[in-house]
Amino acid sequence: MRKYISKVLENLPADWLELTTHRLDIYNEKLAKFQFLEHFEVLYQGGNADKSALSVLPTAFDYIRLGHPLSCVLEWVIGKLQDLPAENVIGFASQTAPVLAVLRKNLLENKQTKIFYTGDLPPYFDAEILRTVYDYKFSLQQVKSADEVPAFDGSTVFITQANEIKTSEFPENIDFLVHLYPQLGSIILINDNLNPDYISEIQHVRRRETIAMTPADCLTALHAYAQHMPLTEQKTSIDADRKTVAAALAQITGIDTEALLGSSGLSVQYAVMMGLIHAARATHPGKAIKIIVPPNCYGGTNDQARRVAACLADTEVVDLPVDGDNDMVQSVNTVLDKLAKEDAVPYIIAEIPTNPRVEVPDLAALKNALTAERKTVTGATAVEPVFILDQTFCPNVKFLAEGGVFSEVRTISYASGSKFPSGGKVNAGYCVGNKKTAALMQKVALHLRLCDNEATDFQVKILAEQLPSMLDRIKAAYENTREFVDFIKETMPAAKINFVSEELAAQGFTPSVFSLDLPTKGETELEREMYKRKLNHKLIKMMITAIPAESKYCVSYGQLKGCYWTIPATSTQGTTKESDKDYIARVALSGKMNLEKHKTVFAEFAEGV
Repeated sequence: MRKYISKVLENLPADWLELTTHRLDIYNEKLAKFQFLEHFEVLYQGGNADKSALSVLPTAFDYIRLGHPLSCVLEWVIGKLQDLPAENVIGFASQTAPVLAVLRKNLLENKQTKIFYTGDLPPYFDAEILRTVYDYKFSLQQVKSADEVPAFDGSTVFITQANEIKTSEFPENIDFLVHLYPQLGSIILINDNLNPDYISEIQHVRRRETIAMTPADCLTALHAYAQHMPLTEQKTSIDADRKTVAAALAQITGIDTEALLGSSGLSVQYAVMMGLIHAARATHPGKAIKIIVPPNCYGGTNDQARRVAACLADTEVVDLPVDGDNDMVQSVNTVLDKLAKEDAVPYIIAEIPTNPRVEVPDLAALKNALTAERKTVTGATAVEPVFILDQTFCPNVKFLAEGGVFSEVRTISYASGSKFPSGGKVNAGYCVGNKKTAALMQKVALHLRLCDNEATDFQVKILAEQLPSMLDRIKAAYENTREFVDFIKETMPAAKINFVSEELAAQGFTPSVFSLDLPTKGETELEREMYKRKLNHKLIKMMITAIPAESKYCVSYGQLKGCYWTIPATSTQGTTKESDKDYIARVALSGKMNLEKHKTVFAEFAEGV
């Protein structure tokens, strides 16, 4: 196996290391990881490590936050060495997240957890905060070896430092074995005798609250295994890169408060959520906490908010209708008026522009709605809301800067770094707060560290390379998008296009994504809907077939080149309630692509409709 892995690494497809998002047309979500490894196993048995064979393997996961080919190969290797199925081996960029995943599952199952460890726990593993903010229940005990771990009628987690990938037996009396690897993250091994629900629950934590061990770090681990070498801690300095990133974000956001860098957009959002809950319990003890979320927003945001609320008795999700026939300002007023009467602590999450309809609310009216003083039923002043703004679609808008529309609103803004900030090269994220949220941002930073979800050195390096050119790339991509939108309007006037107006663009809202509601036909609403859905797929298939080097069936946005197509209802809205999903095509353009070729193919499509 070591020889075979050496050959795989020699012939490594570049996409395995360099793509954050893979093609959805060769991806089956229900078979995530499994299908890739089934085909990989066939190649292994046949001794075939040719680049051409590796390059056509099915996509392992649609986004590297969730997993990727190299994470799957590493987990497959460790599974073989431990005599465990590969699905029982899950790698994390974080050293604490796999333990938190077990604690979360056992909280919901009302099951006790004992954590044993050798050496030292990670310095950011704060047992007191995990008990008082996350409500996790567990005991901690340091031991010299796994032999000291007794049998227990509950879950037993054993944490140990590891510096080598080698054959070993699963220790007796242990349900979850967590190997901490210096600078790379961790691997959790799940006892094969356990309820298989644990596998999917731990995998889902990796999907929603943290990330998989990164491709670069998985590659380091696989090279160490192939060369039979120990993993040693490498001394690196990224101080210069951090300064570059900080300077770029200060220019982009227009504020000089410190930006926090996370391993992904959702890692940052999770730290924001837990940091704000921490603050609410400290400042407003006993009051209900309400997380206000658009029901059709990005699936990760929606799912994560509900997952947080599911664990905490004092926290609940409240819907905020914002798209289509619903007005964000009116919805904010309605919800905040109601929660004021309940004397609750309101935290609002929203995307501007919205996804997938690319709508921008009346910002002055929204500011007034967020800052209006409200009273409880007893006449006391209600708790002021915190606005959590996802501005991934338009990270260039200076919402929080002095004089910006939300400069005087308690606002925390964040963006997914895998989009424009890195150009699709890494899946980091960042968040900033204005002066009114300085104390809250300290709590956010604490939870980002506690979950070990800060950006990796490699992620910071890529952000330092890409952020300085971000504003120019946004401008070029918007110009291509505007031209393509105008062409579609002329070519297919019956299509409904959701995109920013020229007036909004003049105000700085220059996204490079639009949604396309294709014309339909049929006697009934169902017939019209099904016809439209087929038309979506026909258009996307034509584009990715005619222009395979540039047009991809993919969820990405802000990429350095090409054009990405997706249907949000089947990708980014994956966990959203069916009734709130949008079965429309979403198109994301870059500043570097053959726009004329895309126009030609679309014209051919329009002729056939």
